[in-house]
This record gives sequence, C-alpha cells and structure tokens, in this order.
Amino acid sequence: MTVRFVRPVSYAAYLSRSLGFSALGLFLIAAPLHRFGPLTTPDFVSLTLLSAAIAGVALLLAIIGLQRLWSAGAKGGIWSFSALLLVSVPLGVVGVAAGLYWQKPAIYEVSTDVAEAPDWLSIPTANQQWLPRPAMITKADRDLQVAAYPSLTGHRYEGAIDRVYTAARKVAKAEGIRILHTDGLIGSLPDVQQGVPAQDQTEAAADAPMDELPANVPVPLARPAEAPAPTFFNGSGTVTLQGEMRTLIWGLRFDVLIRLREDTETTLVDVRVASRFGPHDLGMGADIARSYLNALDAEMQGLNEN
Repeated sequence: MTVRFVRPVSYAAYLSRSLGFSALGLFLIAAPLHRFGPLTTPDFVSLTLLSAAIAGVALLLAIIGLQRLWSAGAKGGIWSFSALLLVSVPLGVVGVAAGLYWQKPAIYEVSTDVAEAPDWLSIPTANQQWLPRPAMITKADRDLQVAAYPSLTGHRYEGAIDRVYTAARKVAKAEGIRILHTDGLIGSLPDVQQGVPAQDQTEAAADAPMDELPANVPVPLARPAEAPAPTFFNGSGTVTLQGEMRTLIWGLRFDVLIRLREDTETTLVDVRVASRFGPHDLGMGADIARSYLNALDAEMQGLNEN
C-alpha cells in the first residue's frame, strides 16, 4: 500500500505576496508622481504611509507562512520570501524616516544666525493640508537647533560683497537652488552706452554718410552665454537672495534664504532653510545649509587661488 504525503498550503504566504506587490506598486507610483508630477507632499506622505501599512500586514502574513513551513512543511516558502523582498522598499523608506523623526530635533527651519535670522523677502506659503507648520519660529525652536547643530554658523570670506555675491549665485545654481527674489541690488549694467538707447545707436550709424564713418568700425560681440550680467549694489552693504529647491531623490520642497553682509574687507554669509510642509524637516534643512556653505567655501578658495 502506497502512502502519499500531502503537504498543506499556507494561504497566509500566498496572500502576503499579493499584498507585497500591492504595497510596492503603490509606492512606486506615488514616488515619481511626487518627484516629477503633480502629487503634493502631504498626498505623497499619505500614500507612502498607506503603502507601509499594507507592507506591514504582508510582512506579518509572510512570517506566518514561514512558521507554517517550519512546523508543518506547508507550501508557501517562496511566496513568503518574495513578500519579504517586496515590502522591504516601502518599509525601509518609512523606517528610515521614522528614525530621523525621533533622532533629529522637531523643527522645520534652521538658520546660521539664530540671534538675528534673515527675514524672508517673500514669506513662503503653501497648502499644508494635513501637514501644517507652526506659524512662528520660537526661541525654544532655536535652542533645539543650537543643541542639535552647534557647528551650523555663518561663514566669513575675505573680499568685497560683489565678489562673494558672484560666487554665491554660482553655487546656488549648482546646488539646485532657483533664486526667485533679490534685495540689495540696483540692477544690471546696460550693454550699450549709458543714456543712448541701442536702437538710436544703430539708426544713427546706418544714416551716417560713408565718408563720415571711421575707418575701423568695431564689430559688436555677443555676451558669452555663461557670463553673468554685471550687477551693482545699492550701498547698504547687505544683499539677500531667496529661492527654492527640491531634494534630489524624493523632491521635497525647501525654501532657502542667503544673506550677504559686508564688514570692512570681509563678507559674512548666512543661510536660512525651511521645509515647506510639516513641522519636522527630518534634519534635511541643516544638511542643505551645510552643503551650500561647504560648496561656497570651495568656490571661494578656488577664486583666492586664482
């Protein structure tokens, strides 16, 4: 008489794989829509948390499937291992964010000058939805910043403010900061003779008789595309630049303020960074400020060596 052993099937393991696919698919749809599409940050956070919740259920069912495989030899081991791989992405992202949430101070803004933080040229506004921010930064918030990031201070550079300003604009562009507002600048220097419109100069040269034209007529050359337009300052000794940026991977929005203050033969640069959504920036604001100032250090050092 032949005895056939019939292995039981773990339906928990089968369901865990299905839920794992759902969790990963939801996250992979939400992330690009937020980074490159119209999905707002609060909606992205909601979908990510939902994806992590589904992944959590899938993880529990996968563990049950593995336990059934060990105790009763039930089919479903491959399904459970597949589920573990699928849920690792959404659970990993939420796990890292949760770790930063508890490790970093509960603030959404940092400034290298906590005593006299630079004022916004245009107060950032956004539809906070379910991630509102406090209306004001309090002294307690600044104390939390100082305790968590004691080395986050402004940097002083040798040189006039115009020299540092050129480097600050260049570094801002390299760091992905799009400047939207400026204060302390009068404007750009004209590309034609002061007081004479370019059209009048062209017409005057065209109407002049040939015998009255100089022998060597200078040929105007176009300004190089990479050359910045000349600027001059209003004499206050302070220039403020305000812009916005998005983080490279997740596309989280931050507002950035850069203040340059001239002092004798040096220029002090301060940076203020604020997350646009939520009361907690997970420490990214300080990272943005440090990254900008370090890049500015390298740019100014290169200018000094040249």
